[in-house]
Amino acid sequence: MKQLIFICLIGLFTISCNQNKKAEQTTNQSTEKFAPSGDVVEVIYFHGTQRCPTCQAIEAGTKSLIESSFADAINSKKLIFKIVDISKPENKAIADRYEVAWSSLFVNDWKKDQESVNNLTEFAFTNARNNPDAFKRGLSEKINEFLAN
Repeated sequence: MKQLIFICLIGLFTISCNQNKKAEQTTNQSTEKFAPSGDVVEVIYFHGTQRCPTCQAIEAGTKSLIESSFADAINSKKLIFKIVDISKPENKAIADRYEVAWSSLFVNDWKKDQESVNNLTEFAFTNARNNPDAFKRGLSEKINEFLAN
């Protein structure tokens, strides 16, 4: 019985993520070069064509935080923010690299051409829609942690 309920919940989640089609403007990033040059923090939000309200909240909250709190880091090239549509063929390689199949959020720390990958997807889905302040606070703390190193 528990397995049946679990399977139904997974099905509902999948369906809900596919219900909301939204016209959007995204930054399409070339996937030919994965590694940024120099020491940098990289925030990558991956999404598909159709997204649920939580998926949309992850992008909106991440974008809002970075634009309001990290503009100097973006301008000085210490922080890179990418929005990647995984449904586009040109983004298949980067989606494969991070093993992404749906909306996901990564904050990666690049030091001396070595990448420390931090998958914040579970944290984002838990907080972005229902507790946006906690989401922005946690994301900000992770970005600041890497910028300080």
